[in-house]
Amino acid sequence: MFVTETQVRIHYALTDQMGVVYYGHYAQFYEIGRTEAIRQIGYTYKEIEALGIIMPVVEIHSKFLRPAKYDDLITIKTTLKEMPAHHKIIFYAEIYNEQDKLLNTGEVILYFLDAKTMKRCAMPEALREKLVHYF
Repeated sequence: MFVTETQVRIHYALTDQMGVVYYGHYAQFYEIGRTEAIRQIGYTYKEIEALGIIMPVVEIHSKFLRPAKYDDLITIKTTLKEMPAHHKIIFYAEIYNEQDKLLNTGEVILYFLDAKTMKRCAMPEALREKLVHYF
C-alpha cells in the first residue's frame, strides 16, 4: 500500500456564504493529493504526459461527513490500496481537519490512455517499477 499526506490551508475563496468549503472543491483536493502522491513516487504528471500517456478521471465518489471551514488546515491522505492493474488506477482520499477528525472520503478512478490514439494502455513500466515495492 502506498500512502501520502498533503496539507492545504482553506482560504476564503474556497468557502460559501456560511464559511464552509463548497462541495465542488473536494475534487480539487483529491487532485492536489494525487499530484503530490505521484511526485512522492518520483514522477510528475508532466513527465508521464511526456511519455505519451494521459490520465483522465473516469469516475469519482465523495462522501461528506463534516464540514471543512475557512482557515482550517486540512490534511489530504491519498492512498493506493492495490497495485494498479491493466489501464486503471484508483486513488482513495481521506480529508482530516487539525483535530484529526475525518471530514470527507473519496475515490477517484483514472485510466491510462495513449495520448495519440486515446485508447486505454498499460501503466508506464517506469512508474510500475517505482510502485512495485509498496505492494
